[in-house]
Amino acid sequence: MTTMKAVAMHAYGGPEVLKYEDAARPDPATGEVLVRVHAAAVNPVDWKVRAGHLRGFLNYSLPLIPGWDLSGVVDATGAGVTDWKQGDAVYARPDLRRNGAYAEYIAVRASELGHKPRSIDHVQASAIPLACLTAWQALFDAGGLKAGQRVLIHAAAGGVGTFAVQLAKWKGAHVVGTASERNHAFLRELGADEVIDYTKTNFEEVVRDVDVVLDTLAGQTRDRSWNVLKKDGILVSILGQPSPDDAAQHGVRSAGVFVEPNQAQLGEIAKLVDSGKLRPIIETVLPLAQAARAHEMNQTLHTRGKIVLQVA
Repeated sequence: MTTMKAVAMHAYGGPEVLKYEDAARPDPATGEVLVRVHAAAVNPVDWKVRAGHLRGFLNYSLPLIPGWDLSGVVDATGAGVTDWKQGDAVYARPDLRRNGAYAEYIAVRASELGHKPRSIDHVQASAIPLACLTAWQALFDAGGLKAGQRVLIHAAAGGVGTFAVQLAKWKGAHVVGTASERNHAFLRELGADEVIDYTKTNFEEVVRDVDVVLDTLAGQTRDRSWNVLKKDGILVSILGQPSPDDAAQHGVRSAGVFVEPNQAQLGEIAKLVDSGKLRPIIETVLPLAQAARAHEMNQTLHTRGKIVLQVA
């Protein structure tokens, strides 16, 4: 059996359950591609899976290799694959229900891959798929955001938020974001028209007539967001389905988004990156063996942009 280096969890728990070890290298099945992983980004879903928070939603068998955000190079193809060949540079948000990318190799369905943006390296590309697809599907597919509309983006300096700001501005929307003061100038550089310091100001006291709210925090932030929406506006959450009753009470709409792989959207995103209209924001790059440390950092929820594990 051919082996590879990987980070796997044999039990649910804290970051200490992540073990850097030898694992069996996967073989691509029919319709799959074996990708040599160059970099894998870390997302909140990774530590939520590790901690067991999603056991009722995603039923895993252990051991499990986490990580569902990657950039790499096609190493081999399974039967029936004609769109990809050895040596192709790719990036992907693969199926969360399977082993992930904290490894030297990953088997991915061919339909989940996109061509890596040509203008950036693998570390930068790995930070894009999951968070940017989340922002795209929340703002455009669920939220229907259009030019001239107003959008409020919570945690605008986070992994999803930084892409949402750029995508909303590209679409021609008026962008309002919440973030700590240290991130205000940074967010204005990304395209935010207004930035609210959530540590000093209650956003609902200064924001009105918003067409779309992107809820990345849930809890009290979601509860306070209903009042900033205009009639028939929409609150889109990436953290579960908001209450339809709450939406109806405020005369607005609601939607929940759980990001899905989308090859066509990855293609559009790559074009935006290569044209200079979109860029990933990376705070820290760590070696694969330090995945536990990356989880500790990501779990603080105060990182700017993304944390990436360099594999190759």
